[in-house]
Amino acid sequence: MKNIKVLGSGCTNCKTTVRLIEEAATECGVDIQLEKVEEIRDIVSYGVLSTPGVIVDGQIVHTGGIPSKEKIREWLTIN
Repeated sequence: MKNIKVLGSGCTNCKTTVRLIEEAATECGVDIQLEKVEEIRDIVSYGVLSTPGVIVDGQIVHTGGIPSKEKIREWLTIN
């Protein structure tokens, strides 16, 4: 199971990122534990200054802008 955190204040880009991750996980048949981190203090504590940020299994894999579904699939299928 992949542990994924989406860091963002709840803006449209953050919500779209969450939706794309959920869709990609379903399409790839990968179980995920998805958490939204919306408190600015918590987001900054991860070293992310541009949102949405995405953390997969403890690694920052994306900051700023909406990631492509292809990129998300790569995150989900890499061991």
